[in-house]
Amino acid sequence: MAENLKKIRVLVRPKEGILDPQGEAVRGALPALGFEGVKTVHVGRLIEMEVESADEVDAMCWRLLSNPTVEEYEWEVVS
Repeated sequence: MAENLKKIRVLVRPKEGILDPQGEAVRGALPALGFEGVKTVHVGRLIEMEVESADEVDAMCWRLLSNPTVEEYEWEVVS
């Protein structure tokens, strides 16, 4: 039955204009490690799952995997 599963990759990240404290912390630390010239960093999360059908992935993202008020998401079938 596993051969019928679809691998889904979901990327969740802060919406444009929303404060991203994790991204700011990373951006602030980069110069101390010798990485200059980085102007912005956004930290999100990557979620991978295997599903029988991709029909409800949008609903999963909207209701559980993201916070639609402050985050945006995109997803793709990778196999």
